[in-house]
Amino acid sequence: MNPKNYTAQFWLLCLSAFFFFGSFNMMLPDLPDFLANLGGAKFIGLHIAIFTLTAMISRPFSGKLADRIGRIPVMVFGSVVCLVCSLIYPALTSVFGFFALRFFHGFSTGFTPTGFTAYIADIVPVERRGEAMGLLSSFGTLGMAGSPAIGGWISLHYSLDAMFYCSSFFGFLSVLIFVGVKETLHTKEKFQSHHIKLSLADLYEPTVLAPCVVMVLTVYSFGAMLTLVPDLSKELGLLNKGILFTGFTLSSVAVRIVGGKMSDRYGRISMLKISTTLIGLSMLMVGLATNLFVLWAGGILFGIAYGLNSPTLFAWVTDLSNDNNRGRAFGSLYIALEFGIGIGALISGLIYANHSENFLIAFGVSGMLSILALLYLIFSKPNHE
Repeated sequence: MNPKNYTAQFWLLCLSAFFFFGSFNMMLPDLPDFLANLGGAKFIGLHIAIFTLTAMISRPFSGKLADRIGRIPVMVFGSVVCLVCSLIYPALTSVFGFFALRFFHGFSTGFTPTGFTAYIADIVPVERRGEAMGLLSSFGTLGMAGSPAIGGWISLHYSLDAMFYCSSFFGFLSVLIFVGVKETLHTKEKFQSHHIKLSLADLYEPTVLAPCVVMVLTVYSFGAMLTLVPDLSKELGLLNKGILFTGFTLSSVAVRIVGGKMSDRYGRISMLKISTTLIGLSMLMVGLATNLFVLWAGGILFGIAYGLNSPTLFAWVTDLSNDNNRGRAFGSLYIALEFGIGIGALISGLIYANHSENFLIAFGVSGMLSILALLYLIFSKPNHE
């Protein structure tokens, strides 16, 4: 990979992705305790599910808007929502208010990432798509990797409010960077009310069915990790609940660029067969963890598997889409992503039910679904690599 082959616009977008994903991931390890302090301990898992449900609902709108009014307005809107919502958390005093805010906060991830991926697909040549998606996702993952540990450190040494304000500052930096980014949609339309009226065709892009199926079945595991890792870490004596998030996201970053390039060379499906197998194995290790060594090993393996899986799926969707339906295609994939994470968070939380003996069952279900994705790739024989 030669960095000079990418434009300044590409690198600005990657930097914005770093701050955007860092902003809302910073608070994840502390949200369960924050919710418990408001009296909502029994709703563990629901805060992830509601967040991702909103993002999923907003995807068809963001995809259509990205194809009509431009990539940049969609990205800016999502980052501004992220910034504002982070400022409101310290003022919350009720469980209802918490979940209402989580609902609106979900709009941020329903818009900005759709714009990111459509923009990258516009400016990167076909033969570099896997590599480019790997680079973009690496920056986003670096934000996800560092921010939970930063947030955990701030909340431990200062306060939860200080952590939320830092999260908002990351959102502000993400917005600020867009000042230097130029629009790539050539035939833009001025925003009108009909742009938010959806037809059935706007809800789903049929050409990307196969990557969407694999996405749902594999990111269920990510939803389970987001929901259960804080409690599992505490159970095994890890005080900074964000540090394991940092571990498995850093391992994800380490393989994303290489994984993207390998999918360019050997094919999307070949790479996905490897990643789905590794996700299943990592879930078994995490579920069986009775000490920090096994937990760390399983978490790092999961990060490697997810780092191979995600950019390959996004590159595959880029292969299957064109300029006219690219926003809708990525919107469909993101709907699958949010649905999988949300269901994974909700069901794993229900299985766990605050009983540590249920960790193995919860993570075992995650592993089985990833193996089901492997079987789908083997037996359904998707037509496109």
